[in-house]
Amino acid sequence: MKILIINGPNLNLLGKREPSIYGSSSFEEYLNSLKSIFPKITLDYFQSNHEGEIIDEIHKADGNYNGVVLNAAAYTHTSVAIADSIAAVSVPVVEVHISNIHKRETFRQKSFIAPYCVGSISGFGLDSYRLAIFSLESRSLK
Repeated sequence: MKILIINGPNLNLLGKREPSIYGSSSFEEYLNSLKSIFPKITLDYFQSNHEGEIIDEIHKADGNYNGVVLNAAAYTHTSVAIADSIAAVSVPVVEVHISNIHKRETFRQKSFIAPYCVGSISGFGLDSYRLAIFSLESRSLK
């Protein structure tokens, strides 16, 4: 099984950016933990601060991965283009957020991508990624 994790803008600053919300670990540190938790799954990782690059990765994932874990970050609340890219591919996408977007500012509570994802996980810190991978793994066993 192959899963692609895509992180959007500013998530390259995890561990430095607002640790009270996003924690004190970098994503690369956490990715090593995920790889040890899921040794039978190939986990690839991509991060970009650029909307078009994220769209390109979603397109490339179609037919090459069994699932995508996507934290579109701020693009979640603004990008019709990313939503359209998810709708255009057949690979299942799970929306992930580190914080509980429903407890944050009003503008963060609306997700443009959620209607096109197989599910959404938010509010469990970095563990949201583990839960998303587990959900994709479970879907593949059905």
